[in-house]
Amino acid sequence: MAAGPNLPEAEAHGAGPGDAGRGEAEPDLPEATRQRIVHLTAQTLPALRRDELPMPLRKVAKFAPKQRARLGGSTIAAQLASDTAFRQIIAAKVVEGTGELGAAVAAGNPPAAADPVEVAALAYLTRPVGWLDMLDVAGAAVRTKDEEAAVSAQLAEAQQLVAHAEHDKAAAEREAEKLRAELSELRTEVVDLRAANRGLTKDLRETARREQKASDSLAAERGRLNKAGEDHKLEVRRLRQELEQAKRALEQARHGARDARALNDARLWLLLETIGEAAQGLRRELALEPAERTPADLIGGVVAELPGATAASAARGLEADDPSRLDDLLALPKAHMVVDGYNVTMRGYKDLSLEQQRARLIRGMSGLAAQTGAETTIVFDGAERIHGLPPAPRGVRVLFSRKGETADEVIRALVRAEPNGRPVIVISSDKEVADGTRRHGAYPLSSDTLLRRLSRT
Repeated sequence: MAAGPNLPEAEAHGAGPGDAGRGEAEPDLPEATRQRIVHLTAQTLPALRRDELPMPLRKVAKFAPKQRARLGGSTIAAQLASDTAFRQIIAAKVVEGTGELGAAVAAGNPPAAADPVEVAALAYLTRPVGWLDMLDVAGAAVRTKDEEAAVSAQLAEAQQLVAHAEHDKAAAEREAEKLRAELSELRTEVVDLRAANRGLTKDLRETARREQKASDSLAAERGRLNKAGEDHKLEVRRLRQELEQAKRALEQARHGARDARALNDARLWLLLETIGEAAQGLRRELALEPAERTPADLIGGVVAELPGATAASAARGLEADDPSRLDDLLALPKAHMVVDGYNVTMRGYKDLSLEQQRARLIRGMSGLAAQTGAETTIVFDGAERIHGLPPAPRGVRVLFSRKGETADEVIRALVRAEPNGRPVIVISSDKEVADGTRRHGAYPLSSDTLLRRLSRT
């Protein structure tokens, strides 16, 4: 099994599948995306063989993990941009290390909820179809985050200015109170001087001048305080306007992001709905059932006698339980095989215990799933479920019906849950199961068909 994604022939010759029609120039990457690409590559360098490392990066690979991306970032970025073979090796290692997300991006189907910077970095390395569009989407998301951060910083600055203004107002009020106290003291002193030195005109005139001066100072201070109060009101009003503008800008940015995502989701939903309804309508219009006989069988039964067989069982060459029928259905794209577990085992392995029956069927289905690649689900009645059952093998889903339900009900629910147009094969010799699932578009085959197919494996 290969360690990385299956790259098309164009990628092997130095051009990614998403490069067609978009030119060969390297895209202008956002800083966050570029740093993530360099970080992923720096982590992967020690895992490469010496012959896989370009000469400029052999020294960088020996750096400490924390210094590799920081000191060799520009060298790594330049090598990725100029050396397609090296980028393909890094892409294979990175996809292997990132699991399902890496595989999804390499296939051109990144999850909608994934980190846009991570998706952009993986898309740049693997370059699936549409990778430049993934970089554009990631850049838009990063710019939206940066705008939100800038708006938040403006809000914080505005709040800080309001706090400073409140502090200045409080200080001015304290100063005014202090001046009022001084004025009160001066007036008291004037009264005392008038009472004690009523006959001394010179001292009285001096005292009057001091009082006038204090009054002038108080008037000037009052004017300054009034002006400071008006300035404060104007500043508060301006800051509130800026705060409202910042809130509106933030709301517009959020609405823009939501509208863009809703538009993309609506387009995708409409496309899928159109395809599904078209396929379903064609199937209803044709009203075809699986053919039991070919035109040659029908014509042969009318114009000639078939030796050793009647017209109803003419020479198609495929019996009702011929495993070739199953092989033809499993070869369809995205096929899903649902197996009525005990219905099969009771016909094929009834001499074994239930536990041995289950184990034998699951083991056989594991091999068949590995050969065909079809999704496989085995449903057992839950009344006989044994706790501690070992995990199902890779590629096979094992289900038990809940208390009060039967495996038949679970099978019908599985068929109803599938989208219209997907090939679903139901393995059961139970006529009710076969008829019920056929009404929902499934292809029922008998348990003997599967048993004969498993005997060939």
